[in-house]
Amino acid sequence: MSHSAYEYVSGGAGAGVTLQENRVAYDRIRLAPRVLIDVSRIDTETTLFGRQYPFPILLAPTGYHKLAHPEGETETVEGANYAEATLVAATFSNHTIEQMSKVAKRPLWFQIYVQTDRDFTKSLIDRALSAGCEAICVTVDVPVNGPRDRELRAGFALPPGVQRANLASLGSMIAGAGHRPSGRNIYSAVHGPDATWKDIEWLRSIVPAKLLLKGILHPADAQVARETGCDGVIISNHGGRSLDTVPATIDVLRGIRERVQGKMPLLVDGGIRRGIDVFKALALGADAVLIGRPYLYGLAVAGRAGVARVVEILRTELEMTMGLAGCTNLSQISPDFLWH
Repeated sequence: MSHSAYEYVSGGAGAGVTLQENRVAYDRIRLAPRVLIDVSRIDTETTLFGRQYPFPILLAPTGYHKLAHPEGETETVEGANYAEATLVAATFSNHTIEQMSKVAKRPLWFQIYVQTDRDFTKSLIDRALSAGCEAICVTVDVPVNGPRDRELRAGFALPPGVQRANLASLGSMIAGAGHRPSGRNIYSAVHGPDATWKDIEWLRSIVPAKLLLKGILHPADAQVARETGCDGVIISNHGGRSLDTVPATIDVLRGIRERVQGKMPLLVDGGIRRGIDVFKALALGADAVLIGRPYLYGLAVAGRAGVARVVEILRTELEMTMGLAGCTNLSQISPDFLWH
C-alpha cells in the first residue's frame, strides 16, 4: 500500500487513544482454563439470524479496497468465498453491491449510512436487497466527521479512478470527491447529520431483511434499538476512527448484554487480532465478531489468498484457545472462563 493509503487504513481519530485502547483492552483480560476435559472434537459452528455459520467471525464493512489491491472488493469477496466467511459490503466500496454479489458464494450483508437524501438511501437498500443481501447494517456513529491526525499528515486523498461506485448515480462530484471536506466544514455530503431514531423507525418499516445498527456503545442506545425493532446491534467505535477517547468495545460489551437481557444478538468489532480475542468476546456475551483492518492487510499482501489466510489464522487460533481452555463448542464459552 502507499504510505498515505496505509495511514488512512491503520490510523484512528484524534490522538489515537481509542485506537490503542481497543487493542490493549483485550490484553488486560485473563483466562481461567479448565483441564482434563475431552477436547478431541471442537465445534465452532453457530447460528445467527437463522443461518448456520461455520465460525463466528465476519468481515466488517471497510471502504476503498482498491487502496489495498487493484481488483478491490471483488478480490476480497473471492477470499471470503475460500474462507467460508461472510462479508459486510460497504457503501463506500470501489465496486457496486451488484458486482460483489455476482462473485459471492455466500449471501452478503450491506452497510449503509442514512444519507442526506433519504430517497437515495432507500434506493441503495432496494439495490442491496435485490442483490441478495441478507442484512442491512446502518452505521450510526458518524453524523459529522472527526479529526484523523495521521490521515491528514499523510495528505490522504482518493487516487484518480478510485470512486464510490455505489454512489455513481449521484454524479462524479459525490462519487469521486475527496474523502473528507476541507477547511472548517465538519459535515460530509453523504452522511445525514440530521438522522434520528425516527429514521430507524422508517428503515424498519421498509427493510424486510434483518436490520442492525452499527456503532452502538451506550447500553441505553442498545435498548432503544431493540425497542425500535432492530434485529441486532454491532458494538463498535468505528475502529477508533470516529470519536477519540471513547471506551474499547470489549469493555462495554458486558453492560450492553445486561441491558438487552439476551433478547437480541450482539456483534462486536474493534481491536480483534487473535483467535484468543474472539474467545474473550464470546465469553463476555458477543454472538459473533467482525474484523476490519486484518483482512485489508491480508488483501494488500496477497489478494484473495491473503484475505483467506487471515480468516484461517483467526479460526484456527479460536479452536486452539477453546481446546486449551476446556471448551468443545461455542455454547460452553462463558464468563466462567475469565479470570476475575
